[in-house]
Amino acid sequence: MRNANANRPPRPKCTLVQSSGQPQNEPMPAADYRLEPCRSALNPVSGMPFKWSLNPYMGCAHRCTFCYVRAFERRADRPSDDRYGRSIRVKTNVVEILKGELAKPSWTHESVAIGAATDPYQPAEGRFRLTRGCLEAFHDRWNPFGIITRGPLVVRDIDVLQAASHRARVSVSLSIPTIDDAIWRVTEPGTAPPRARLRAVRLLADAGIRVGVSLAPILPGLSDRPELLADAVKAARDAGASKLWTELVHLKPGTREHFLTTLAEVWPAEAARIDALYAGRAYAAQRESEHHRARVAALIQAHPRRGSVPPIEPEPPRLAVQLGLSFDDPLTSDSAA
Repeated sequence: MRNANANRPPRPKCTLVQSSGQPQNEPMPAADYRLEPCRSALNPVSGMPFKWSLNPYMGCAHRCTFCYVRAFERRADRPSDDRYGRSIRVKTNVVEILKGELAKPSWTHESVAIGAATDPYQPAEGRFRLTRGCLEAFHDRWNPFGIITRGPLVVRDIDVLQAASHRARVSVSLSIPTIDDAIWRVTEPGTAPPRARLRAVRLLADAGIRVGVSLAPILPGLSDRPELLADAVKAARDAGASKLWTELVHLKPGTREHFLTTLAEVWPAEAARIDALYAGRAYAAQRESEHHRARVAALIQAHPRRGSVPPIEPEPPRLAVQLGLSFDDPLTSDSAA
């Protein structure tokens, strides 16, 4: 493999400042925001570490080339190519619907993953503030939740995250698969720079928010180079990430075509190599995945987390304390870690 630093993509001639206040990657085509109400807010999920998800938006302006949601879009007969992310559905009433669902007697206060299918802190959130409204609803109902995002805008809501953390298990996971600028520019065209996301990790950690970093997806032959993995792990731990998670890229139909096409425009040899590596399959071989996870685990051990404020732990309701009752709070489950 030739050095991934060779034939770097050209730097953009200008930057786009979006709602996070951080410079983005290449200027993207303007998104069409569709203001539409929703019938439900909470979505049951199977085959994942969580049972419920919430997505205040549908579609994502970050338009990452490797996004697994492109595969879902293909199956739903929606664009999964370069058109994906140009039309964003804004669920205008999602906060009110969520409040109603959380108030139902049948709701058992299970942890909810926010952002499993679209980024809750994409640029639209700076204008519509739906994610913040949902966090406030979870806080009011003492309900645990975990956030998955690439958006530094999450630090805007530190006040709500702190308040909610005193009531239930709260976590934030920043997706930072690489800190290499060249790879970032090619594969995450609408996102804030990795260093901006690392600053968000530091601010969250220092505020007592339980924060981790998702080193995913990792691209074989590119972002899995030893020095790049080591740099990413060290940067995440130095920022205060208490938990790191990693996975090799998944290339299901819909994701595969767009990812390989865009990668080939800059690194054709690497695109061809990944295409061959994933020939006839969507996932890396088990031995390759295990080897990768073992490498990252060793790097995590070699780079201890920077000392910072201990994460805020949930407190029992005041009435239970006043009555002297034994309180085993089910909201402190590790499911949102």
